[in-house]
Amino acid sequence: MAPSPRRWSGKHPSRTVRSDKAASPDASWGLGTAWVRALLLVLALMMALPGAPARAEPQGKAIEAVIGAQLDAFRGERVDEAFDFASPMIQGLFRTPDTFGEMVRNGYPMVWRPGSVRYLDLRDEGGRLMQRVEITDQRGATHLLEYEMIDQEGAWKINGVRLLESGGLAA
Repeated sequence: MAPSPRRWSGKHPSRTVRSDKAASPDASWGLGTAWVRALLLVLALMMALPGAPARAEPQGKAIEAVIGAQLDAFRGERVDEAFDFASPMIQGLFRTPDTFGEMVRNGYPMVWRPGSVRYLDLRDEGGRLMQRVEITDQRGATHLLEYEMIDQEGAWKINGVRLLESGGLAA
């Protein structure tokens, strides 16, 4: 005589198990290691989402060092050195260190001769790292800038700077 089908009496009694052995929830639902792998995949994806601090934080010090080194080069009027911190796109746009230096001198005097510098938040915006920087110029006026940073063959490069509204920042 053939064994009769058994019914698992867990959470879902409508699922029939065709075996004479008692079934476990993992066996009847096909869970086990696949469920664990799916959970780990979801957690990994959540950590890689834009804006996740874990992604931006390790690069923060390296990015600050690049911006700081460029500011130091401008202070010393070493435009060739400052130009080296610019991305290939920026270098292509200005073509020579002298043209680049002239643009910074005229368009961003607070960058050309910064008084003090304070690094604020670093954000990941759709794969672009944006570093906010507060610069107090030689006259005591405070300026809020946003640097777009890109990884160029393992080295951080400045891909653009924009002046933001300071929102009433005072020195």
